[in-house]
Amino acid sequence: MSDYIPKHSMKLNRFAYFAWAVVAYNLAVILWGAYVRASGSGAGCGSHWPLCNGEVIPRAPQIQTLIELTHRLMSGLSLAAIILLVIWAFRALPRNHPARKGAALSLIFIASEALIGAGLVLFELVAQNASIARAMFMSVHLVNTFLLLAFLTLTAWWASGGESPRLKGQGSLLPLFLLALLGTLVLAVSGAITALGDTLFPANSLSEGLRQDFSTTAHLFIRLRFLHPVIAFIVSSFAIFTAILSSFLRPSAWVRRWTLTLVTLVILQILVGLVNLALLAPIWLQLTHLLLADLVWLALILLTSSALTQIDAKEESPERFSLNPAV
Repeated sequence: MSDYIPKHSMKLNRFAYFAWAVVAYNLAVILWGAYVRASGSGAGCGSHWPLCNGEVIPRAPQIQTLIELTHRLMSGLSLAAIILLVIWAFRALPRNHPARKGAALSLIFIASEALIGAGLVLFELVAQNASIARAMFMSVHLVNTFLLLAFLTLTAWWASGGESPRLKGQGSLLPLFLLALLGTLVLAVSGAITALGDTLFPANSLSEGLRQDFSTTAHLFIRLRFLHPVIAFIVSSFAIFTAILSSFLRPSAWVRRWTLTLVTLVILQILVGLVNLALLAPIWLQLTHLLLADLVWLALILLTSSALTQIDAKEESPERFSLNPAV
């Protein structure tokens, strides 16, 4: 890879900038998708897909239709951007470059993302639907979204100069990171179900919400809400432990940076979660909570990749990963 960077630095860095832009754009798509759910606009286009209420461009659309249609247009642009990302990667990068694989996997997951989203609409698992099927679809949707974000981020990271991780010879560190990643996915799923319960069964006060959580007659989504903070505490503690341990076992500059980033984001996420609970989950705070969850996931992905990469001490400096074409 060191022979490749000087020769093709301009192309590599343009591609890296674009890859990071695709990551940022997909975060925006995810947040708007959450707004569609939180605002009750999931049925804005009816049970039609890819058309909206049976039309390409709805006539005299309501606000819910505009919200849902905007999400579909944003998702379509995301698909186009990732297709361009793949074409660019295979044209500009050498055959064994890891960013090629990351881009290809991103395309697979954006395709499955579209199919899952279509399923939610066609099976009418939107708006006020409170079925277990909706929770299952949402859980699969969220895991797929997180995997899409992971591969998009790794594509951008590898295109910026980061090396792909080596799985052999990592000792106990590899299973620890795998457990942290799996736990974060479980936490995210529990958060999605909690947010769905808050949307479908809003409480008028904190005390009323707590009574709902422990009521034997309450809907399953409500009774599962109290599990989310418990899962959050366990997973967050384990992720911080793994991050700090990795900074001792793999004391590189980037491992230390991503450890500090992850710990900071986790603490901020917990604080926002407590405020979200106290304020009865207003939409703007739900979106903030989701954004932080996405950023925690991406920080954990980059920490994992950095910690499982064995590099020489002279190559550990962050300047090696600069996007400046002059470097």
